[in-house]
Amino acid sequence: MGEILVGTCSWTDRALVGSGWYPVGRRDAEGRLRHYAERFPVVEVDASYYALPSERNSRLWAERTPDGFVFDVKAFSLLTGHPTREAAMPGGLPADHRDPAVLDEVWARFVAGIEPLRRAGRLGSVLFQFPPWFRPGERAEAFLRECAERTRGWPVAVEFRHPSWWEPGREEATGVLLARYGMAAVAVDMTQALPSSMPPVTPVTSPRLSVVRFHGRSTAWGTGSKEDRFRYGYGEDELAEWLPRVRRLAERTEQVHVLFNNCCGDAAVRAAECMTRLLGGDRPTAAPRVPRARSAPASTPSPGPRPTPARSSSSSRSRRGGG
Repeated sequence: MGEILVGTCSWTDRALVGSGWYPVGRRDAEGRLRHYAERFPVVEVDASYYALPSERNSRLWAERTPDGFVFDVKAFSLLTGHPTREAAMPGGLPADHRDPAVLDEVWARFVAGIEPLRRAGRLGSVLFQFPPWFRPGERAEAFLRECAERTRGWPVAVEFRHPSWWEPGREEATGVLLARYGMAAVAVDMTQALPSSMPPVTPVTSPRLSVVRFHGRSTAWGTGSKEDRFRYGYGEDELAEWLPRVRRLAERTEQVHVLFNNCCGDAAVRAAECMTRLLGGDRPTAAPRVPRARSAPASTPSPGPRPTPARSSSSSRSRRGGG
């Protein structure tokens, strides 16, 4: 049975900081992370979607968390084909994901930014959340292949946002595609009332890692503001629905990350606390393992700087974005 790590998709979300969940005396940057890491073994860094991560922040995060704590880092928007603000680009580079020179530089900066986490054994995964218009097809498969080449040696998780990837008759091919590159499929919980809703399927495409992200079940997902989309409090019965699925994932993978993205007030941390209790413990009794990094196929070329696999060891989130 693999380990199940439960956490949230932010620890510095403005609404969480303002909710009172952090006690007096632990509301500065260091205090918040230490307080969070005493209660959960994993967190997602969402700020890296909006701006390239810095080596300094990654080093501080590693220093301020206990052995075994891991960070799932969300890939920078340009690297997943999302629109990117010019102000977020390094050195005045244009936000053009089609320019090979621009992409090479952004990839190099991203690699350098998360290197302290990798070196400290704290890199749980790198999350590639693709945009809703990223549909199955030759162009999408070519994009995934390039991501696989550039992330050789990383633990990678992939979340699709177009439901056709997991529709009946297509889901097997999607699973084979991700498994070819050793990428972990991300399962999603969200409202099922919209044409764009992702089905709550739980494919296993990597023996090392599975990820489940709970977005909340707000029906404003397709039309409301960013805050409306994530304003949802999970009930215990809704979380209990996922217990058999999460446990089955743990039977087939070394590690399962269960992350709550309903970051409105303290809703995400409360849901994570409830899920931890339902799964049968306050926290893992042993330090969680970092999933072993996948190895690349022998034929895969080396396109540039590469991180090496994470060692086993016993954000700032100022905006709400793609989720």
